[in-house]
Amino acid sequence: MDSQKVNLSLYYDSLCPYCATFIVKNLTGVFYKDLISVINLRLVPWGNAYINKSNNAVVCQHGPDECILNALESCTIDIFHDLDKHYALIYCFEFLAIEGRHKDWQSCFDSLGLPKKPVLDCYISGNGTKIVQKYAEESAHLNPPHTFVPWVVVNNQPLQEDYQNFATYVCKAYKGNGAPKVCQSLVSQEQLD
Repeated sequence: MDSQKVNLSLYYDSLCPYCATFIVKNLTGVFYKDLISVINLRLVPWGNAYINKSNNAVVCQHGPDECILNALESCTIDIFHDLDKHYALIYCFEFLAIEGRHKDWQSCFDSLGLPKKPVLDCYISGNGTKIVQKYAEESAHLNPPHTFVPWVVVNNQPLQEDYQNFATYVCKAYKGNGAPKVCQSLVSQEQLD
């Protein structure tokens, strides 16, 4: 990770309508506004899930399909280290979730020209569950604890209810040279307010 870059982490549930909308409509803007050049973006698909202590099973807020998608998205992040690839696949899954077609997730591999076998192998082998459990541990140690999702954190500072204005926080936190144009316009706008 580039030390000059700003760490932006998103803690979310794969079938949470607010999370899906944030990923599809808001977060995608980082790629089009050149903000990604100053961000280390991390996606953490766990959100409000929890581990049932009596049988050690993962329980997801939006049911078993969400647990499956959280694990698949975890495998996607683990397998496709290239941010563009894993973000594109997660974007596709979340777009389908918004449309109520999340069960068609396999179509995303074909539409993006990405191999599905490595992700399915990760999921079937149980590696997805192991990765999800790491995300569970990380989520449990957020300070302050998350109270809803999407939970957006910029350089270890949760944005809480102001998460949709994440770009402003990223621009304020960026200390490197050559800030993206979007940061210059956000700073100018803030000076006017």
